[in-house]
Amino acid sequence: MSTPNAKMTAERDGGFSVDDYNGAEWCNMFVSWVGAQLGVKDMGWDAYTVQHARWFAKKGRWGHKAKPGAVVFFDWQNGPDGGISGIDHVGLVVKDNGDGTITTVEGNTNDAVEKRVRSKSLVAGYGYPDYDAD
Repeated sequence: MSTPNAKMTAERDGGFSVDDYNGAEWCNMFVSWVGAQLGVKDMGWDAYTVQHARWFAKKGRWGHKAKPGAVVFFDWQNGPDGGISGIDHVGLVVKDNGDGTITTVEGNTNDAVEKRVRSKSLVAGYGYPDYDAD
């Protein structure tokens, strides 16, 4: 809430105050915060999961392969068939378990940061930050 990106997001989303996001679903704010804390290049940032996924797609950094460090976007109802507009939740991939599941770290899961194992059938897609950038 204290970053310049928070103010820009609030203005983009209709001129809201940053304080209007207080108490909002925070899964994507967590992912964005982690990226900012680590100085990750091409991580993007947003409070809104759909907008963040669209940013990855626009940058050519969107795909359907689970990779450690990828930003994973979930669509609880339609999985990969729902496209970007159906995204409900976001986290970070820890690993592809090789059995149709992935291990993730997610914010706003039970109102906490949690490590989870999720079915890949729930994944709308993945955003790939540039961890190799200078």
